[in-house]
Amino acid sequence: MSQEEVLHSSRLSGADRRKQLIEVAIDLFSRKGFAGTTTREIAAAAGVTEAIIFRHFQTKSGFYNAILDYIKSVEPLDEWLSEAQTLMDDRDDEGLLRLLVTKIIGVSRRHPKMERLIHMAALEGHELAALHMQRFNMPIGMKFAEYIGLRQREGAIRPGDPFTMLLFIAGGAQFYSLHRFIHTFDPCPDQNDDTVISDFTRYLVHGLLLPQGKQS
Repeated sequence: MSQEEVLHSSRLSGADRRKQLIEVAIDLFSRKGFAGTTTREIAAAAGVTEAIIFRHFQTKSGFYNAILDYIKSVEPLDEWLSEAQTLMDDRDDEGLLRLLVTKIIGVSRRHPKMERLIHMAALEGHELAALHMQRFNMPIGMKFAEYIGLRQREGAIRPGDPFTMLLFIAGGAQFYSLHRFIHTFDPCPDQNDDTVISDFTRYLVHGLLLPQGKQS
C-alpha cells in the first residue's frame, strides 16, 4: 500500500473502515482460503493493525456474519424473492425459471470473488458455508420447492420430489457459472450469457427431446 493510500485509509469513517475490512477479507479468503488467511494479513492489506479488526468485529462469528450481511447488501435477497413471488402469483412458470437462471448466472458474473469465497468455505468445511446455506440457499430453496409442490397439485408440473427438481433446475446455471466466472473457462464460447439463459429456460420448459412425430 502506498503512503497516499495509507493516509487515505487512516481517515476512513467507522462505517467505511468496516466495509473496507470486509472487502479485503473477501478478497483474501477467496484467493487463499480461510485456513491460509490470518487476521494479521487482513489488517496489513487494509493498512491497519489487528486491534482495529477486533474493534469492529469482536468475534470470528461476528466477522463472518458481517461478510454475509455485506453480500446481502450488494445482492438483496428480499428484492428478488419479491420478484419471484409476483411471478408465482401470476403462475408464470417460464418467467420464474428464467428469473432463477438469470439470478444464478448474474450473481456469479457480478461478484466472482464472493462466489469463490462461498466455494472455498464449503471446500474447507468452514462455518461461513453453513451460515450462507441458512441465510441464503435455504430460504430460496424452500420458496421454490413449495411453489413446485403447488404447481404439481395443480397439474402443471409432473410428479416428483420438489427439491430434486430444484437441483435439476439450478444445476445447469450453477455449473455454467462455476466454469465461466470461477474457473475462468468459457464453456459456451459461441454464446453470451443472455443466449445461455434463454437456452437453459427453453430446455427446462420444453425438454431436450422432440415429440416423436417430429423426430427425424
